[in-house]
Amino acid sequence: MTFSRLFKAVALMGAASGAALLTGCAANPMAEQGMKAGGHEYVLTVTRPNQLHIIDTETKDVVRSCDVPGTFGSGSIASSPDGRIAYVLTAGTEKVVGFDIRNCDIVFAANQSINGERVKTFVSLAVSNDGKELYTVQNPTRKLNDRYDVLQPRLAVYDTAAGLNAKPLRTYPVDRRITKIAVMGDGRIVLGGADLTAINPNTGEVKMLSKIQNWNRAGSWVPPDAFAMFNQGEHVGEYIMPYFTIKWNGAPGDMEKAEFWWGMNRIDLASGEVEETETVPFEFIVFNWITDPLNKDILYGAFNQLSKHDISKKETVAAVDLDHTFYSINMDSNRTIYIGGASSDISVHNPDTLEKIASIQLTGDMSSADLRVVKLH
Repeated sequence: MTFSRLFKAVALMGAASGAALLTGCAANPMAEQGMKAGGHEYVLTVTRPNQLHIIDTETKDVVRSCDVPGTFGSGSIASSPDGRIAYVLTAGTEKVVGFDIRNCDIVFAANQSINGERVKTFVSLAVSNDGKELYTVQNPTRKLNDRYDVLQPRLAVYDTAAGLNAKPLRTYPVDRRITKIAVMGDGRIVLGGADLTAINPNTGEVKMLSKIQNWNRAGSWVPPDAFAMFNQGEHVGEYIMPYFTIKWNGAPGDMEKAEFWWGMNRIDLASGEVEETETVPFEFIVFNWITDPLNKDILYGAFNQLSKHDISKKETVAAVDLDHTFYSINMDSNRTIYIGGASSDISVHNPDTLEKIASIQLTGDMSSADLRVVKLH
């Protein structure tokens, strides 16, 4: 498992002051103006210096931009099941702030660095299926006079109704290197780390879902290098962990005979079914996959190119160059593709032709921020 170098800068950022919690909507003070409910979809993302943007998938317009208190974290976002509350990781990844996206009101805040500990959360945000609990994976250290003590990582469970000074209801120890997480239909939480595991947030029981770094495949397969930075897949209810691996067909290290593969672990969050497969030969960099809701064998990926792949044939069927490097990709229920991260624009594409159909300009660069799709009810 490798982490993005983007996190090196994030790890140096301090916690935001509590007074900043009074921050509200920067773009439009009129509550709920321009918002549609009834399952209407919006794209959420965060830009520097620190704003949460709500984008209408129908018009491709930014409906409002909410000022996020504290310094930019990683731009990670988790949403309530009704789409109303967006939880944003901020203050150098030490604080979580919950916004009502209809009016930018701050309704939840948790400063994780308390009791003499400095706590960082790298990407790991998720909300329970009933919306009553928020989950983070905390990586705590304690600063002493002559050293830092690195403490056991833990899953922290918060009550989403706890207001602006939320404290964990309970915590459970977890492995190191946990990044993106998601909630399954049975309430367990997928933990993306060296391997994929699931933890019961009521008991702390952890079970293996799929081995990655510790896989025990027969033959000359190299343990995969997985990239677990961005959350996506709301449109089909799944969790994807992309990886890269090598198969030695000759002696280990013989590059002339080696096969280079992209692969993935894909979890159906409703059923819990886990799929591990090599997808297509490695031809160019892909940061993340998303699945076509009409055909689970069709995947889309993005980085310097937007690419379309048929994993039943293990073929890349189409690819187009993008205007610049992008990090994150997601899709709404109408199959429209949104590509963001890295810079200040979201590139919008037709899934059938890969043609660029729109560009959404934001006020700052997204850097490592999520693109999340929510249905507002």
